[in-house]
Amino acid sequence: ATCSLDRFLMVWKLKAQCRAYRFVGHVEAVTSVEFSPDGRLVASASQDQTVRLWIPCIHGESSVLKGHAASVHSVNFSHDGYALVSASNDKSIKIWSVCSQRLLFTLFQHTRSVLCAKFSPDGRIVASCSEDKSIKIWDTRNKTCINTFSDYEGFVNFVDFNPNGTCIASAGSNHTVKLWDIRINKLLQHFKVHRAGVNCVSFHPSGNYLISASADGTLKILSILEERLLYTLHGHKGPVLSVAFSKGGEKFASGGADTQVLLWKTNFDSFDYKEVLKHNFRRTHIDDPPHLLDIYPRSPHLHNEKFQSVEVS
Repeated sequence: ATCSLDRFLMVWKLKAQCRAYRFVGHVEAVTSVEFSPDGRLVASASQDQTVRLWIPCIHGESSVLKGHAASVHSVNFSHDGYALVSASNDKSIKIWSVCSQRLLFTLFQHTRSVLCAKFSPDGRIVASCSEDKSIKIWDTRNKTCINTFSDYEGFVNFVDFNPNGTCIASAGSNHTVKLWDIRINKLLQHFKVHRAGVNCVSFHPSGNYLISASADGTLKILSILEERLLYTLHGHKGPVLSVAFSKGGEKFASGGADTQVLLWKTNFDSFDYKEVLKHNFRRTHIDDPPHLLDIYPRSPHLHNEKFQSVEVS
């Protein structure tokens, strides 16, 4: 599923005969799109101040969720598909019920536009980032902010949880990608590999790799384990706005300001991820979230060590 400034939502079939359904409904640019975990719904956010839920079939029916007072930047489903979180220019984060299609509650503490909000894999936490240069961690049960990470060098465009919910990655306007451990509230890794602002990041399902999309026109694949840049990918002519791994990690898609969507095949690791995915699935179906209680001491990381990079065109 893709979205664009052209106000349309597109759902593509990626079998041999590639075809697309174009959904019309939003009256302003569509800023974010995501499939529900079971694939039966597509959620979209728009500058027309609404969130829509679509049935991805030829009829393209949708229902409208109204509540924000300004442009909506992002939407994200919870892991069970029952809830939806949206982030908006009205400085608020809203949690919606997918079944009843109504607003459950609003989280309000950012002082400027909220650019992105994501559920943790177990659904108990929401991470958000804003133009106020902060990342906030919210407890969805008490509806309170439990932690704040500040980045004084610039604001964060995008945040995402790693597959087991212990860390978040942030994409910064100051050209950086940062990895934060939310259990011990520490910065773990700091990648300065782009020449312009980073717009989006996506974790590989294994949690061992991170891909970043930047206004410098490149995608970069980062190794979390080795703490280094693996590949630089060129293909878009202009800023790369978004990137996302497929559910199994064997492909990833990127969208650019050049109006193109590129589909890439993952070939940087040949490991069989079925066991890893099974483990991560179990990790998100436990009774209590240990990552808020357990303390894991970490050794210091050398962020300034220089590694050779490989450019792939």
